[in-house]
Amino acid sequence: MTLLDIVEGQHYSFPEQELDILKFWNKIDAFGEQLRRTEGQPEFVFYDGPPFATGLPHYGHLLAGTIKDIVTRFASMTGHHCVRRFGWDCHGLPVEHEIDKKLKISGKADVLKFGIANYNEECRSIVQRYSQEWKKTVTRIGRWIDFENDYKTMDPHFMESIWWVFKTLNEKNLVYKGFKVMPYSTACNTPLSNFEAGLDYRDVSDPAIMVTFPVIDSQTNASLVAWTTTPWTLPSNVALCVNPDLKYVYVKNPAGDVFIVAESRLHVLPQAIAKGKEQRLNPNWSIEKTVLGKELDGLKYKPLFEWYGESVQSAFRVCVDSYVKDDSGTGVVHQAPAYGEDDYRVCLENQVVLKGDSLPDPVDANGCFMAPAPSDLIGVYVKDADKMLIQCVKDQGRLLDNTRIVHSYPFCWRSQTPLIYRAVSSFFVKVEDFKDRLIANNLTTEWVPSHVKEKRFHNWLESAHDWSISRNRYWGTPIPVWSSPSGDETLVIGSIAELEQLTGTQVSDIHRHFIDDLEIPSRRGPDFPPLRRVEDVFDCWFESGSMPYAQQHYPFENKEKFENSFPADFVAEGLDQTRGWFYTLMVLSTALFDRPAFKNLICNGLVLASDGKKMSKSLKNYPDPNNILEKYGADALRLYLIDSPVVRAEPLRFKEEGVFSVLKDVFLPWYNAYRFLVQNVRRVVAEGNVFQPSETDNFTNVLDIWILSSTNSLVRFVRDEMKHYRLYTVVPRLILFISQLTNIYVRFNRARLKGKLGAEESRYSLIVLFKVLLTLCKTMAPFTPFFVENMYQNLRLCMDDAEESIHFCPYPSHSEDTAHRIEISVSKMQAVIEAVRALRERAAKPLKMPLSSITIVDADADFLQDAKGALLLYITDELNVRTVNISSEPRNFASLKAEPNFSTLGKRLGKSMKAVTQEIKSWDDNKIMSFKIDKKATVAGHELLEEDVIIRYEFDCANDEHQAHAMIGEGGGMVILDLRTDASLVSAGSARLFVNKVQKLRKSVGLQTSDFVNVYYHTSLSDHQDMIQEILQTEQKYILDSLGCIPVALRDETQVVLGSDEFKMSNASVKCLLCKPVASLASVEDVKNEDKLQYKSLKALILAREFDSLNAARPDVFLDEERVRFKVKK
Repeated sequence: MTLLDIVEGQHYSFPEQELDILKFWNKIDAFGEQLRRTEGQPEFVFYDGPPFATGLPHYGHLLAGTIKDIVTRFASMTGHHCVRRFGWDCHGLPVEHEIDKKLKISGKADVLKFGIANYNEECRSIVQRYSQEWKKTVTRIGRWIDFENDYKTMDPHFMESIWWVFKTLNEKNLVYKGFKVMPYSTACNTPLSNFEAGLDYRDVSDPAIMVTFPVIDSQTNASLVAWTTTPWTLPSNVALCVNPDLKYVYVKNPAGDVFIVAESRLHVLPQAIAKGKEQRLNPNWSIEKTVLGKELDGLKYKPLFEWYGESVQSAFRVCVDSYVKDDSGTGVVHQAPAYGEDDYRVCLENQVVLKGDSLPDPVDANGCFMAPAPSDLIGVYVKDADKMLIQCVKDQGRLLDNTRIVHSYPFCWRSQTPLIYRAVSSFFVKVEDFKDRLIANNLTTEWVPSHVKEKRFHNWLESAHDWSISRNRYWGTPIPVWSSPSGDETLVIGSIAELEQLTGTQVSDIHRHFIDDLEIPSRRGPDFPPLRRVEDVFDCWFESGSMPYAQQHYPFENKEKFENSFPADFVAEGLDQTRGWFYTLMVLSTALFDRPAFKNLICNGLVLASDGKKMSKSLKNYPDPNNILEKYGADALRLYLIDSPVVRAEPLRFKEEGVFSVLKDVFLPWYNAYRFLVQNVRRVVAEGNVFQPSETDNFTNVLDIWILSSTNSLVRFVRDEMKHYRLYTVVPRLILFISQLTNIYVRFNRARLKGKLGAEESRYSLIVLFKVLLTLCKTMAPFTPFFVENMYQNLRLCMDDAEESIHFCPYPSHSEDTAHRIEISVSKMQAVIEAVRALRERAAKPLKMPLSSITIVDADADFLQDAKGALLLYITDELNVRTVNISSEPRNFASLKAEPNFSTLGKRLGKSMKAVTQEIKSWDDNKIMSFKIDKKATVAGHELLEEDVIIRYEFDCANDEHQAHAMIGEGGGMVILDLRTDASLVSAGSARLFVNKVQKLRKSVGLQTSDFVNVYYHTSLSDHQDMIQEILQTEQKYILDSLGCIPVALRDETQVVLGSDEFKMSNASVKCLLCKPVASLASVEDVKNEDKLQYKSLKALILAREFDSLNAARPDVFLDEERVRFKVKK
């Protein structure tokens, strides 16, 4: 059976063909069938990080999905069973925030009024709002993943496993409930973890004020000066802190006021320092005293506000701690223990506040002031209260300076509102207790790129703090802790069955509104109040970090299956997940099993708009992903994304023209090579032959051997790179291979492939091309699943017992026995060809003009032998030269020159550079060759190494206008081109030009390779006519081989013109015509009157000629516009 005919590349629609492939996959249940076929093979375990389905997929999702799909497809094709389940992150702030906007809920009171049950069911209703859009887009990108057997973090089984995780951590004494200053979202009424706070930093303008704190009983009436960018925290001030080892000065201003600041920060006091380069006090300012910070310890000061003075122990005094630095502010830091982690620690250590006591915190859950604030501040948002509080400080005469500062500040990643830091009660995982095991487990994993693991992630682990895992919210997995009212009796539940047993109630759903009312009797007896569940729910990051266990309902189900397949072989997400999902996976797996959750990880960077800014729907600064898929197809987008810095965790500026370039530079050349195969296989079959691509492996042609070896090398390379998860190296190698396939193998073998060198040569070359394209399709199947499937469905028609889909085929294996020498020689030949093309262009000698000779210089004897042997015909044909000369000695054509490498020696040698330069430049050829061998030399007393000296060749024929020359590579390779021409060369060049014009004309009128036409030419001057006739006669063999006919000067009037072109040839103006013989109905009109039946038959015969094979229908070709063809009886 032959191959089906295919359209030209310009008419091939990649998106439309992909949609057909999707239908085909759906029809045969391709993904399901692949899973069934690989059942029982070694497991390749992949964890899919769950996205929120409350928004539509963007390029970041498509990128991560493509990476995951490539790796898992490759795993399946290399003999693994790879289950791929899609996951959904259903809980947490993203969902609640949507409901808050919908219902105009602004705080806890609104939720309680609406009812937690109603609120949670509203959340449930939108969780999978866009799930169908996700499924459509993910499927369209070509990703094979199971949506039917997906996991959802809101499923009871998933939530139950989370309970098991928490209880296990508690049993390991790795959980505690504590009071800690945390990043806090006032819009969402909940604390955030440190890594969440790091997700969205923005430059903001905040007030920057200096406030005086008069020292009580000071003989000099001195005041400590503190600097703050959060005036709203001043009402909660209960202490000041200085560094014990810094020097502090008492400095007096002209008005007699004395201020205490760090000596190194004196310059920040308004008007204290005189203008000029030197930091000197103004003449009317003076330093009264200098002390160390520890001497200020215990000083009492007059409070600014006294909202909490009586309730706070030992308040309004100076404490010392080394956390205070002198790189900003005044060296004096005001302490508000409810709003700063260090503030809280310092005040506890100095017993300004006591553990367990309430903190001075006049801010409610929404970030608004409440009692004991004065009435004009109650209900005012803290940031909005800054101006009122600054005015209050000013009214007291204690505002020393009032400016603004632009600095980086954390925002809530979900509500887009500024975070504050405040002390909150939360459940924590004791990450600091096993930080060393986190670091050790991280070392056992492999990351791409490795620097993210070794630097960013390692540094994050080294500075890891205890992890706040609870949120005072509603829609999430409830913390399974039941506690007595006094908190002196608590119980942690680890399963639904345990809860049912202790409460006597059947439980089918464990969200808050189903279990908050369940009471557990006290173990102390009926005289004690029952235990009720605490209000908190788990942070959604705790849920996603638990997915390896929860997606399999471990340990309640699949216990052996999970334990035999943990940790996962592979995970992949974006760079932002180093402080998110990657971190929580590592923390929980280390805490539970002292193992990492994964073995291999690919970390991608961010996809930005083309201007380098974040992609924004409001700015509309990026093309819709669906439009890109409709315009260019999924394969082009997939290759564009993975052939970019983004797969190395660097940012990618997404440009639509980049996707088009992939289509143009990769897929179209690839398709054209495939189409060339199809055309010629069909030609072979049309000639009555059988095409059997598997009938031989005995190839002797040098380019056959080369391309098969190169294909083997490609397979080996891709296998090795995929083994190490380096996806980004594959596309450049693919582009190189396709270039070699089309520009060397197909181009140099065009005559063989077309059958012009005989049927046997054609058969061998077509078998080779078939094998190469089939192997290339299988190699690239994980990367470009649609395009290779489309080709494979045609190629398989020539194969016996072919698999139904290319994705059911095993990945190609490679042989260690390669034609390495031939690969090197052809590579060097290609370098020579490119160099000569460049030389011809500079010398204005087009390739159509034959030249007498080139000389190839190379130290590689094997290459020189091949250049004069197996590769000679290809070199002469491609470069259009008559003779190829070779030499292994570059010094026959050029002199060696040496000069110092100033970039490595400049700083090192200093004044000695001149002497070293003079000596190096004086070296002769022998001295330079000796240095090349030894790779070191002593020059003017300095030892120089290989990288310190630049060695180059200087051609001896540099001023010869009849020669052009070029260096090739750094090993002394050269090419010298003889530019002289003679009459025979000019004649051959003209013939080549004529053939080229005819072939372009054939293509423009839509002729197929097999379409025979007559070629005519015309010129107005007789001497030009003679010249052209002489050229055609001299180059008769070349023209006949190329065109299949010899052009003649006069056109038979019975010929119809299909196309014509005018051009210059050796200063002659030539008109070329392509013609076909035609019969006229006018010549048989007499028959019409005598025998109508005979006339009808003649008319049908005329209309049945082969003009219908032309792609371009021309009205002057057809004698009747009707395209119906009649059957003619003899």
